[in-house]
Amino acid sequence: MAVKVKQHKGAWWVFIDHHGKRKAKRIGTSKRAADQVAEKIQAKIALGQFEIKDEYQPQVPLFSEYATRWLETYAKVHLKPGTWRRYSNDIRLHLTPTFGHKRLDTITRQDIRDLIAIKRETGLAWNSVRNFICPLREMFNHALDDGVLAVSPATRLGKLNKKPADRQQDLHPLTREELRLYLETMRQHFPKEYPFFLTLARTGLRRGEALALQWEDIDWHGRFVEVRHTYCHASRRLLSPKNGKTRRVDMSQQLTDTLRALLIERKKETLQKGWGEVPSWVFTSETGTMIDGDNIRRRVHCKALEKAGLRYVRLHDLRHTFASLLIQQGESLAYVKEQLGHYSIQITVDTYGHLVPGGNRQAVDRLDDPQDPAFPATIRNPAATTPLNAVLPIRVSA
Repeated sequence: MAVKVKQHKGAWWVFIDHHGKRKAKRIGTSKRAADQVAEKIQAKIALGQFEIKDEYQPQVPLFSEYATRWLETYAKVHLKPGTWRRYSNDIRLHLTPTFGHKRLDTITRQDIRDLIAIKRETGLAWNSVRNFICPLREMFNHALDDGVLAVSPATRLGKLNKKPADRQQDLHPLTREELRLYLETMRQHFPKEYPFFLTLARTGLRRGEALALQWEDIDWHGRFVEVRHTYCHASRRLLSPKNGKTRRVDMSQQLTDTLRALLIERKKETLQKGWGEVPSWVFTSETGTMIDGDNIRRRVHCKALEKAGLRYVRLHDLRHTFASLLIQQGESLAYVKEQLGHYSIQITVDTYGHLVPGGNRQAVDRLDDPQDPAFPATIRNPAATTPLNAVLPIRVSA
């Protein structure tokens, strides 16, 4: 038996657990008002005058009913089309067959743990498990807001469905030498497409973000790109970036010069083809429209890897290459997070909290004993010409 006051999503709630029944009441933005309501309920309970059935309590629907309503009234309205379709499929394939016939308030945390265990035993990947946990958690959170549930059984499932090693196993970044060879091959054999792939490699933009890039998004003086949109192939329209926020991504000098040259060529092309005005897209097809992401991946990216004699990597691995090389050269994870547009730095840590293999050989070389005969006597401090094993004068400040 308990009466608790908690804040949830900007509002104060009173949660009641009495004789095996639970109820949540939304009070408002005043904690004092919530405390007063809790005291009155606690007093009634002490006098034996309180029963949850005597109070207003919404009828608890079946999981299948609430899931259908949630998908139509919230997910379809507030989420991107691709996310809504994924949530719909995950609920239909994984959640409804197990929970559909159950009343929402009868689903326990153990039920969810059992479902995860069963799915893993059948060979479902950890990423797929995470995919159906996301809509389940969101749906139960909305049930809390609606007052249908007093507690959510789907909170804090990180230990059950989180496996950071999976993120690292999905990464196949190019080394610095491989990237140099890849870009040089691209420049020689695919000069028209070279600026697009250089942009991916030097900014870490997602493919959809690069496709949606417009000339007005580039600040030449500040040398940064304002990422405002992403192109969704499924719905064939522009959407906000993945986490819903715009961000500024720094441009290297090489990329800045390359895009400036591309703009000059685009102006010449506009005059030659009589387009009237320069297309707004930075990367265009022969007719001035947005390029096809799948086509350029198959026609250019894969062939460039083959011509360069490089192993196959996905186009998205250019984003991983960008992040890994930044970390390898000592940039902070906070900077990498901002450049990539991650929702939280934990995603950055889980994904890129390691370096490209072989990237730290110089670091372990510095562990060698300078007195060892095999240790070159000419190794010097990179910041000075004085040998590392020289005796330096010590200055004492007054």
